[in-house]
Amino acid sequence: MLPMRPFAIGLSAALAVAILIPAAVISAPKEEKGKPAAIDAKSREIGKKDAPAVIQASGASCTVSDARFLGEDKKAGDKYYEVACNEGMGFAVIAKKEGAPQLYSCLESSQPGPDGKVGSLACLLPGNANPGAQLAAYVKKAGVTCEQENARAIGSGAKNSFFEVACKGGAGYIVQTTNPMSLNGEVVANSCLLYEEGGNVSCKLTNRQTQLQLVDGLNAAAANNCVIKDRSYVLSTKTDSYYEVACQDGKGYMYQQTMATGAFVKSIPCAQASFVGGGCKMTDSVAAQTEQAGFYSKLSAKAGFPCDVEKYGMLPSADPKKEVVELKCKNSDVGAIAVFTATGGTVFDCLTAEFNGYRCSFTKKDTQYARLSQDLVGFNKASCKVSDVRIMGSTDNEGFVEVACSDGLPGWVLGYPTGVAKPAAKEFLSCAQAKGIGGGCKLPTNKTKS
Repeated sequence: MLPMRPFAIGLSAALAVAILIPAAVISAPKEEKGKPAAIDAKSREIGKKDAPAVIQASGASCTVSDARFLGEDKKAGDKYYEVACNEGMGFAVIAKKEGAPQLYSCLESSQPGPDGKVGSLACLLPGNANPGAQLAAYVKKAGVTCEQENARAIGSGAKNSFFEVACKGGAGYIVQTTNPMSLNGEVVANSCLLYEEGGNVSCKLTNRQTQLQLVDGLNAAAANNCVIKDRSYVLSTKTDSYYEVACQDGKGYMYQQTMATGAFVKSIPCAQASFVGGGCKMTDSVAAQTEQAGFYSKLSAKAGFPCDVEKYGMLPSADPKKEVVELKCKNSDVGAIAVFTATGGTVFDCLTAEFNGYRCSFTKKDTQYARLSQDLVGFNKASCKVSDVRIMGSTDNEGFVEVACSDGLPGWVLGYPTGVAKPAAKEFLSCAQAKGIGGGCKLPTNKTKS
């Protein structure tokens, strides 16, 4: 089964530190109606002179391309600057009289307050004219594709800053950067759907209903003939996100989407989706699984392995055209691994499945003892009643099994062809002859008597 865990977000107490912007700064450019605020040449001269040393003291990765002096709090001794960087996002800077300078990204410092007005530390330099667009480089580094429509600052903590971006098509992300921001630092982007609406950290530029519209595109790519009745976000791993859809005809699916590009990966029927967050919640999974079990019963019988399927489990498949399923049959201890395709399938019993890269979890190994004992009869070793078994390994075309005998006498090694359903043993070796296979015999009675 595929291990699925929600991607850890790690935002607890992240926004405990708010942006503290002074109510007034001694010298700030005045904005004329309909015109951008003029930047005083003298303030720019002072800023360019002071900023490199201030930035160096802050430890930020910023090559100063422009700067201006905003003013000074003479009582506290703090000085205020705006800095533009060659690397992208600029900063509003508080150079403290004592201690390290405090930096706030222009997206934070220029964000309007509750009254709709920006504060005295709003960025005005030409290089900082569009801080939202400057966030795009960070989004790209995080590994997601987003044609950005809007952006806002959420806040900063001691080590990280948090932003929201809204993308065309309805998708949105919470972006976490280092604080101060640096493209050389770690950047993480998580879908807005991971966050509850109205929470301390949540998306406000898009709503959940809009974000879930992307499921329509996944549904079209899946081509399941599903008329969507309902949809929901399920979970994300480090590489993929999963969504559930319930269809008007009563069926349901999980859709897997790659987070990097937003591309559709595959459709998983609810009957096979128990490994994703506990399975479908909007569709009757029990009924779906019962129907699917009957379907697998027909497929396995057609493949030459009659099995009234009681239980099944999906296994990873490197080939999207192959479905790999472990089967447990009703009223039988014998299970199997089935590899189904659009045209048929091959079913391996749980002994030979391991030679072919699969392992049964529903079936105990002692259920294979009678079969192995019977195979030994074909080599005139009817006296050996198998009491233990170990898979030794395989070559390109043959797999080897070590068996122990219940009478305590030395056991044997049997060889079976790989890639064949229900293969007959084609080779018989003593443990002495099999020293070069898988490290030789290792079962207790064989190890002492070899």
